[in-house]
Amino acid sequence: MTLYAFNSLSTDEQYAFLWQEGVYLDTVVIKDIKLNLYAINKFFVEVHYNAVTNKLVALKSFKYVSIMDKYIS
Repeated sequence: MTLYAFNSLSTDEQYAFLWQEGVYLDTVVIKDIKLNLYAINKFFVEVHYNAVTNKLVALKSFKYVSIMDKYIS
């Protein structure tokens, strides 16, 4: 799957594909939000999860490694 094809899926389809095919890489915690990083083929997906409300709040997909700086420190 390409990044373009992934982005063209509905949100529910994106989550379903991510849980089935994504490879978990790392988590960063910023206040109450956990940022979970996954790899799919040649792109990355970041899932934002609110630990207080126990809800998924956002999903971001990207190719650029510079966005991953917060996972390196």
